[in-house]
Amino acid sequence: MGAYDEKKEKCGTICLKYLLFTFNFLFWLAGGVVMAVGLWTLLEKSEYISLLSSKTYAASAYILVLAGVIVMVTGVLGCCATFKEQQKLLRVYFVLLLCIFLLEILAGVLAYIYYQQLNEELKQHLRETLVQKYRQKDESHVTIAVDKLQQEFQCCGSNSSSDWMESVWIRSSEADGRMVPDSCCKTPTEHCGRRDHPSNIYKVEGGCITKLENFILDHLKIIGAVGVGIACVQVIGMVFTCCLYRSLKPEPY
Repeated sequence: MGAYDEKKEKCGTICLKYLLFTFNFLFWLAGGVVMAVGLWTLLEKSEYISLLSSKTYAASAYILVLAGVIVMVTGVLGCCATFKEQQKLLRVYFVLLLCIFLLEILAGVLAYIYYQQLNEELKQHLRETLVQKYRQKDESHVTIAVDKLQQEFQCCGSNSSSDWMESVWIRSSEADGRMVPDSCCKTPTEHCGRRDHPSNIYKVEGGCITKLENFILDHLKIIGAVGVGIACVQVIGMVFTCCLYRSLKPEPY
């Protein structure tokens, strides 16, 4: 009877090992996805971050990148701990899983908090940025971001094209008679911004603020969903780790 129980226990341990190994492989792939989402947010649309007063959006992405790197390293460690059946390695693996779990929950919570306050921030900050910083000295990153925003989203001004009438640059001689930046034009050419007729420039209801808000909200949903979703999957990994740890014989000191 004792031999049967021992064999049964050994089979259970082997099953747990392969389950945990499979989880670690999927977990390693998930780490790549988490890191890719974070990098995509930071690199693909990095210019738009300069138009936001709060750093919460960027912080969420940085946390995902960090979590993704740790996940990939942890996945390799988890495979080693599983096949070597070392309780010390399993303990380290469990602690790392817990840390990643907390990091991804934090990224999800930050994304949710920022989701709630985004509209108010854009209303207060975007127009001021366009009016005060466009084409100003040491603000080239803002100029690039605004031009890309207006061309990519086919909009002009924060709320409307009339916002540009108060622009420091438009009011200066450097504007050379332009009423709006050339990036407002449907077909951008040098000095095309001198004519602000709807046939020449983008006149979109809600202006760029609505387009940028929708874009960032979509990104925040992805960041939040990826962070919280993978964090929940990690709970399964922690349960498997605990089960395998308990099934192993205590290591001699």
